[in-house]
Amino acid sequence: MIARLSGILAEAGADHAVIDVGGVGYLVQLSGRTLQAIGSIGGEVRLLTDMQVREDAITLFGFGSAAERDWFRLLTGVQGVGGRVALAILTVLAPDEVSRAVASGDKAMVARANGVGPKLALRIVTELKDKAGPALGPVTSGAAPAGGAVQDALSALGNLGFRPAEASAAVGAAADELGADATLDALVRVALRKASKA
Repeated sequence: MIARLSGILAEAGADHAVIDVGGVGYLVQLSGRTLQAIGSIGGEVRLLTDMQVREDAITLFGFGSAAERDWFRLLTGVQGVGGRVALAILTVLAPDEVSRAVASGDKAMVARANGVGPKLALRIVTELKDKAGPALGPVTSGAAPAGGAVQDALSALGNLGFRPAEASAAVGAAADELGADATLDALVRVALRKASKA
């Protein structure tokens, strides 16, 4: 599983970029916001990534921030929202705007994205209203020294197939039990134990 890329921006298109990492070009799908922020061809780029594997394709999605990546994962957990639709939403709305739209049930705001009709927008705000707060808690806290380990643990559980809300609850409980100095290994081990009891 590819979790991040650091390299040179070799190409940029309307919805993607090619990042040269040690002579290998990775095609990464990006939101319009991230594309605008990554700079010009030939510059250094660092992206968090999420890799989706299907029978007919392996697609790498890139993000400029952990908040954007976490919202992408939440959005793609909603039936009918694929990676491209999630990126379309993140193109018209910054992560904090998505958070506000979901929290307030503002389906019109979500429906501004290409490919999102009123029914899908309603499903998104309805399904994510309860999940968004706890799932994105560690992203906004910033004060916890273990923030990086918490984010990596969330990513690890996500890669193991846990839904964002399940992963967040388990990792949150593990972080509470272990404290601020918890290592990634300890967080994942305790989070898996908590998740199996749920």
